[in-house]
Amino acid sequence: MKRNPRKVRWTKAFRRANGKDMVIDSVYEFEKRRNVPVRYDRELVATTLKAMERVQEIREKREKAFWKNRMSGNTAKNMRAAATDVERNVELVQPRRLAQAPLEERQRIKEKIKVRATGRKAMAVQQMGGKKKESRLIPAEGGGMGMKMSVD
Repeated sequence: MKRNPRKVRWTKAFRRANGKDMVIDSVYEFEKRRNVPVRYDRELVATTLKAMERVQEIREKREKAFWKNRMSGNTAKNMRAAATDVERNVELVQPRRLAQAPLEERQRIKEKIKVRATGRKAMAVQQMGGKKKESRLIPAEGGGMGMKMSVD
């Protein structure tokens, strides 16, 4: 069965199109194959291996920074989800002493929990700031969708 690689989540094409992988970076220039035959030179091989190690360090550092930047919005999203869960299931969050408390006190504590949950939800929404992810796909001249290749 044929599938569109940009719609299958595990493909490189999908990851690049949805901003999950670094698409443009100078580190990838080093991975390109160069077909220049050279006589064996021990010093050249040694410097090449050192350069490869250094490029790998730089690449790992940049990928980690890219991932951190991409995951930075998750804390607010998780807080908002937790607040809605608390709002929906207030009875699961009750303190133990509430079970023995009189009915009026139970209602008062439930209201206090609801107020805290709505405050957290509002704070999470405010932190998100209404950010909408920009699509990396832009309309091309032919009417199809191409990938944006702008370097910021």
